[in-house]
This record gives sequence, C-alpha cells and structure tokens, in this order.
Amino acid sequence: MKEFAYTIKDELGIHARPAGLFVKEAAKFPCNVTIAKDGKAVDAKRILGVMGLGVKCGQEIVIAADGDQEEEAIATLSKFLEENL
Repeated sequence: MKEFAYTIKDELGIHARPAGLFVKEAAKFPCNVTIAKDGKAVDAKRILGVMGLGVKCGQEIVIAADGDQEEEAIATLSKFLEENL
C-alpha cells in the first residue's frame, strides 16, 4: 500500500469540477484508491464520497492506493493534486 498526504491550496477546496476530474483519474487504475480527511476515508472513485468529505482550503487529505498499479496511481494523483488543487 502506498499513500501520500497533501494540503489543499485551492481557495474553494475540493469543489465539483476538480472533484469530478480527480474521480476520473482515480478510476483509470485497477487498485483500490481512498481519500481520507480527519480519519474518515472514502472511495476516491466515487464523486459523492469525495464531495461528502467537504475538504476546504488548508486542510490535509491522505490519498492511499492498494493493489495493481498502486505506484502509478499515487504518482498520477499526486501530480493531479499539485496542478489542480
């Protein structure tokens, strides 16, 4: 299992448009991908779960991937977060 922490820099937090793009990126990989905030983890491939976390600017999230292509998933998703959030 691979994971990384990221602090959201977008002043709107994780809102609908980037959340949808993030879910699409996560869905490209066969491994399990989760996104967690304050100890609550949800499936990163489900838009309602990601939006339900209510992540705001300045809050830290942890992305975890477990299974086939986990390293590629972490690399892709970390790059996505850096560029978009």
